[in-house]
Amino acid sequence: MAEKSIHSKLVSCLIVSSMFLLILSSYLHFQLGNNLSVFKSILVNSSSSYFNANDGSLPSGYLPEQPIGRQEVACQTSDSGKRDSASEGGRRGACDPNQALLRVYMYDLHSDFHFGLLDWSGSVNQIWPNVSNPSQVPRYPGGLNLQHSIEYWLTLDLLSSNTPNVMSPCTAVRVHNPNQADIFFVPFFSSLSYNRHSKLQGKEKASVNIMLQDKLVEFLKGRDEWKRLGGKDHLIVAHHPNSMWVARRKLGPAMFVLADLARLPIEIANIEKDVIAPYKHMVKTIPASDSAPFEDRPILVYFQGAIYRKDGGAVRQELYYLLKDEKDVHYAFGSSKANGVNEAGRGMASSKFCLNIAGDTPSSNRLFDAIASHCVPIIISDEIELPFEDVLDYSEFCIFVRASDAVKKGYLLNLLRGVEQDKWTKMWERLKEIAQNYEYQFPSWPGDAVNMIWEAVSRKISSIKFKVHRKNRYRGSQVTH
Repeated sequence: MAEKSIHSKLVSCLIVSSMFLLILSSYLHFQLGNNLSVFKSILVNSSSSYFNANDGSLPSGYLPEQPIGRQEVACQTSDSGKRDSASEGGRRGACDPNQALLRVYMYDLHSDFHFGLLDWSGSVNQIWPNVSNPSQVPRYPGGLNLQHSIEYWLTLDLLSSNTPNVMSPCTAVRVHNPNQADIFFVPFFSSLSYNRHSKLQGKEKASVNIMLQDKLVEFLKGRDEWKRLGGKDHLIVAHHPNSMWVARRKLGPAMFVLADLARLPIEIANIEKDVIAPYKHMVKTIPASDSAPFEDRPILVYFQGAIYRKDGGAVRQELYYLLKDEKDVHYAFGSSKANGVNEAGRGMASSKFCLNIAGDTPSSNRLFDAIASHCVPIIISDEIELPFEDVLDYSEFCIFVRASDAVKKGYLLNLLRGVEQDKWTKMWERLKEIAQNYEYQFPSWPGDAVNMIWEAVSRKISSIKFKVHRKNRYRGSQVTH
């Protein structure tokens, strides 16, 4: 009986052990399946949920040479030396304001000021589109509109910082408490407003663009957040040279995101307080692995665009007559119409040097087209201000020529033909390294144009705080009589 009892107990133990192992195996299989699904979802989101910054369409990858899994580069350092704040493995969930470089309060302006200009309308009381699903995000209009679309990409980045399933570097994080904010962002699509609504319609006495500016000024001037520092800690994007022409003069103390400093007095726009942002380039980005080296670029110098310009752009016309008959130079009229952009992209990608000459303003998207094509830019624009120049040394990948020298017969060609292959190749290699700093896309990528702008804003904020703190030194020691 004792042996039978022992045998019975052994059988019972084996049955219990088997059941435990079966349950444990099922649980581990379920968990592993879930984790694989999450990982697969991250890979899919990282590789296929981008807007193509070249044409605003879906889907697209960022750059062909970038790894598919964003978690592989989430902690990389941008060219400015700032470490990305996303956690290792990629951010899952809304960004943590305590870990972000910049905490941003974004005003909930009516959609007429932003996505409504893209013909978007939400449901009742819905101010912002749902950015968790890229297919629901309104597209920015193509063509030359895109070159000044900076406010669009910054706004999307802030919206995504509070969206759990959109991967983001979390450089800037939207906060909903004004007391937590480092900067106050004004989400007005001012360049699009100018491009689409600056002309009078019907019996209008003022254009929609002017009316929106007036309403914006009234709104901001009435806010306690503006009154606190007189608007110095407010960020407004006015990238098109003609955008916010009325409001800029009334909101001058604010920090502006600009293409350059042309046409405005120094008290309204200056490099001490404002941020220069790159144009959104029009040509397609050349992957580093496909970039043609020195010997495979038969054109010495490339320029295609408007030649007869006013003011500082007169040098374009003078250079045209100096260079148009040179056999290894492409200097021709061109526009964005028809196949002009694609033609320019192919030409730049086949050229050693690309001319960036002042036009109606000191800057143009031509410089950033050249960078995207890895064509060494020749900058002939004495008054130009360049994006991120406090952290990027443009002399490493650009050649600067004074306008007065450029128009001397033989000067420019002798200079460029004297550049040895080793020197050109060094600049070309550097172009491939920094090209990502000028890319706009959604979701944003560590070290791209969106994050470089936020970092530049952060550096300006430090200066503002320094001045405010100095001014407050003796505020508490004043005697009241």
